Amino acid sequence: MGSLAYAQKGGDIKVAIDLNNIKDDKVMVTVTPGAIKEKTISYYIPKTVPGTYSDDNYGQFIEQVKAYDKKGKELTVTKGDENSWNIDKANKMVKLTYLVNDSFDNETEKESPIFSPSGSNILAGENIMLNTHAFIGYFTGMGENAYDVTVTHPAELWGATSLVDLNNSNTVDEFKTSRYLELTEYPIMYSKPDYTTFAAEGMDITIAVYSPNHKVTAKDITPMMEKTMRAQKKFLGAINANKKYTVLVYLSSMEEDDASGFGALEHPTCTTVVMPETMPIDDLAEQLKDIVSHEFFHIVTPLSVHSKEIQFFDFNAPQMSEHLWMYEGVTEYFANLFQINQGLIDEEAFFNRMAEKIDHASQFDDTMPFTVMSKNVLKAPYKDQYRNVYEKGALIAMCTDILIREQSEGQKGILDLMRDLSHTYGNNKPFDDNELFAKITELTYPQVGEFLKTYVAGDTPIPYEEYFAKMGVTAASTSIPGNPFLKGMREPLVGVDQSKTIFVRPDIEPNIFFTSLGIQKGDVLLGFNDKDYNLDNINELVMSSMSWKDGNDISVKIKRDGKEQVVTGKIQLPKEEVQSWKATDSSKTALREAWLKG
Repeated sequence: MGSLAYAQKGGDIKVAIDLNNIKDDKVMVTVTPGAIKEKTISYYIPKTVPGTYSDDNYGQFIEQVKAYDKKGKELTVTKGDENSWNIDKANKMVKLTYLVNDSFDNETEKESPIFSPSGSNILAGENIMLNTHAFIGYFTGMGENAYDVTVTHPAELWGATSLVDLNNSNTVDEFKTSRYLELTEYPIMYSKPDYTTFAAEGMDITIAVYSPNHKVTAKDITPMMEKTMRAQKKFLGAINANKKYTVLVYLSSMEEDDASGFGALEHPTCTTVVMPETMPIDDLAEQLKDIVSHEFFHIVTPLSVHSKEIQFFDFNAPQMSEHLWMYEGVTEYFANLFQINQGLIDEEAFFNRMAEKIDHASQFDDTMPFTVMSKNVLKAPYKDQYRNVYEKGALIAMCTDILIREQSEGQKGILDLMRDLSHTYGNNKPFDDNELFAKITELTYPQVGEFLKTYVAGDTPIPYEEYFAKMGVTAASTSIPGNPFLKGMREPLVGVDQSKTIFVRPDIEPNIFFTSLGIQKGDVLLGFNDKDYNLDNINELVMSSMSWKDGNDISVKIKRDGKEQVVTGKIQLPKEEVQSWKATDSSKTALREAWLKG
């Protein structure tokens, strides 16, 4: 498997991380590898990590790599590529040291910044987002060695993680993992303690929050999270036996030197979430509900069901699996299905969500075989289609679920399939990519195998109306609240000029949000509700607008014909007519209920 070379085994690799003596936002890491027989060896920091599906080159944040012999003499270290260092006379090396810079500080300077939940933050005495893959690497042929990691830190900082701390000290944490891949599955967030814990169906769950301006606490978001995660555990039943799960929530100040890539990265026993601190609590909790729902369901796949490409993931020469439709698609589908199954949303909301996914999927190449896209997702033109795993991937799962329900007369669904697959394979028994469809067919019905062959491995677009009809559901139009700054949910109504100011586009008719306030084409938009906005914080404006409701008071500072003025009034959101789906065939009620309510 390339540079990770899983065949060899040796003694434990010891790693010391010093969070006490941080200088210029850089952390010192010391690696003690034990005896090395080879005269030359390479040290790697990952190029890619599981769950990101992109080349990120974490080695770009590593500086001053030095190797020493037992007398303290420096050995020759030469750079291999952006993510590797070659060590001469490695058989004499007793330790390797280097500095780690953080990625959050550098996001605005990069054309393709690292996705924040997989990145790193280093703010001495305040917060260290310690994604282990960004701080710790591996030596050639030693990916299967056990890791013993010691983190020294200020007493006021607490490390939130699903790892077990083996040291009772409040200034030293010690963690052990069986191999490098396992180590990278455990991020740690150090900050002043702000966390809650609760138990759900035998699982201990921790919610840890870092809010730089103390606007949000763990207690603020826990009620929604607890309600959601209890429902998820109930939905899954016995499919997962994890005893511990941690949600790390990092809230960005939205300043230039802070995180700006919002979302989450899943791990088998943990989710790392990055969101803006400026969101209203209720909206933040609602967003977290959907985000964490998705990430939590990854404990089914790829944790319990995955291919050899994932079991033996090569961080610097990754081979991707064909089955993103399952890893991401089934996961995203479950994140929606469980909500109607457990009574968190109604039938209309569920169908609107699926309709939105059909609409979003239509913006991608509908004839590109999903297995081919998945296998080649790291390179063009396939990587530009990646986001479709959350749209069409979820719809593939939905159609599979419908087929199983139809053929079993409502007795089984895709959750039963995933349960059977997890029993067949499990955490430590990967499948061969090319055997999965046959195994699914064996566990379900020939019709499911034909569907996967035609619509997932093949280039035929899915006729969604045929699958909805099996459940007595037909197309219907519905009206939903639109976005104040968009026409038809897609076309921007505002632009930005060279001086970074936001203006109402003069070439398109404004919607009712603007016209009801008397705002005209060409008006410059300087601020909303006593806060100034321009290109630098336009994302914050968009985030804020997501919580606006019809009838709420609003004030807008504008400039018209060179004169500033403030207009005030009530919010009127535009209404958008969109296609959705509706249950119309009463003869299929029992089957439909089995599908949606289980």
